[in-house]
Amino acid sequence: MSQSINQVLEFSPLKTDGMTINMGPQHPSTHGVLRLIVTTDGEFIESVEPVVGYLHRCKEKIGENVTYAQFMPYTDRLDYLAGMNNNWAWAMAVEKLAGIKVPERAEYIRVIMGELNRIASHLVAIGTYGLDLGAWSPLVYAFNEREKIMDLFEKTCGARLTYNYYRFGGVSKDLPDEFREECGKLLAGFDSFLDEIDTLLSENYIFIKRTANVGVFSAKLALDYGLTGPNLRASGVPRDLRRVAPYSIYDRLQFDVIVGHGTKGILGDCWDRYDCRIKEMRQSARIVRQCLKDLPEGEIKTKLPAVFRPPKGHVFFAAENPKGELGFYIVSDGSTKPARLHIRGPSFHSVSILPAVSHGVMIADLVAILGSIDIVLGEVDR
Repeated sequence: MSQSINQVLEFSPLKTDGMTINMGPQHPSTHGVLRLIVTTDGEFIESVEPVVGYLHRCKEKIGENVTYAQFMPYTDRLDYLAGMNNNWAWAMAVEKLAGIKVPERAEYIRVIMGELNRIASHLVAIGTYGLDLGAWSPLVYAFNEREKIMDLFEKTCGARLTYNYYRFGGVSKDLPDEFREECGKLLAGFDSFLDEIDTLLSENYIFIKRTANVGVFSAKLALDYGLTGPNLRASGVPRDLRRVAPYSIYDRLQFDVIVGHGTKGILGDCWDRYDCRIKEMRQSARIVRQCLKDLPEGEIKTKLPAVFRPPKGHVFFAAENPKGELGFYIVSDGSTKPARLHIRGPSFHSVSILPAVSHGVMIADLVAILGSIDIVLGEVDR
């Protein structure tokens, strides 16, 4: 009888059926209200279908039904981990449309706040990424440092997450008297802090095995899917709008554009995306130091009419946000509200690449890939 069974097993190889499972929309590793329909063969993934829209709030339609200034607080709710950067991109788009000039001091303040928010956003990305892969300590370290930045924001504008700080032609309030000193203290110890948190992950054998050679985005694939920001630069493409299409005062500042090098594995893998964000935080701190040193005196806002009506026309403006290029396309009919508004959110493109890179990987690797692209669903769904 046993011989007969062996013969059956030898000539009739074991066959398995695929299984379709849902990851989300409330799975703790999905970084937001995202649903992934995953078709698996055992532990290996056959296909992934992202399902978005659970956080859709009609942002663009709202923008067409409120005034330009009234839409500013709504931008905070796009990438809600980078509200300062969202405010700034919207302000610059409208300023480009209306030809508004920003005072020098306000430009420096904008860069300081934008780069501090870039650091805060990357700290969340790095901390939660470690947590996704089983490391608890980096999250505690990252959030502790992020709190110091949130304290500076709170003292400046009164808010810690959704700021509504930028204005057309400048910012709403000047920096408080103690800002320079406290920000200087933060930056003085920041590089050593990064060394510490970097060591917790960069030299961690398990973390390297979970990220190196996993989720490789070739430069061509990243460009084909419209990836921008750290996710594109990690694939070796040195595109940074602060350098290739400089806005504000970035053309006066010294900083390096960080790209991936395949240090631990293949160029464009999960490791490179992590490493790029670590190194970008060092560059942001470098930028803030320069701005604090050269911060001029003067006005913080250009005076505008009480009833603001940009001229008729259309404009597109994109800024280098922490997660990539955030763009606003505005059509003006000369009224107090945009006639049409479209938002180009970088996280949407980052989610779109998942099906192309997930075939054949293990389920656990999908969590690593998803965490490495650093998405926020408020920006995906809008």
